[in-house]
Amino acid sequence: MGMGKPLGGGTDRHLAEINMVPLIDVMLVLLVIFIVTAPLLTHAVKIDLPQANADASPPQAPVELAIRDTGDLYWNGEPIDEAALEERMRQAAQRQPLPELRIRADRLTSYDRVAKSMALASRVGLNKIGFVTLPEAR
Repeated sequence: MGMGKPLGGGTDRHLAEINMVPLIDVMLVLLVIFIVTAPLLTHAVKIDLPQANADASPPQAPVELAIRDTGDLYWNGEPIDEAALEERMRQAAQRQPLPELRIRADRLTSYDRVAKSMALASRVGLNKIGFVTLPEAR
């Protein structure tokens, strides 16, 4: 049945009513769903958690090892030779907490030189190793 002429009379007036019953039914169903699920979203399990008092030790200052492309080594900004590097790494590995070794290598430094420095650090006990890089220019 379309929106044609009304059956009972001779006027050309169309029916312009919206049937609200299905919309009210949908609204009531959604309301019931929200009423049922809302308490589930805020439900929390009560747990009696233990408390611990641990003294926070100050973080250890990191150690910087700079490697130039010429092979020169710098320990925290001061020049150092190969023999003294191993001794300094051993001393740093004895500190508690264990410091982080940050390696800054020139862009043209050979991979072999960086890998040997990392292997030496790992061998003496410096296991926290990081690399210092520059942020990408945009």
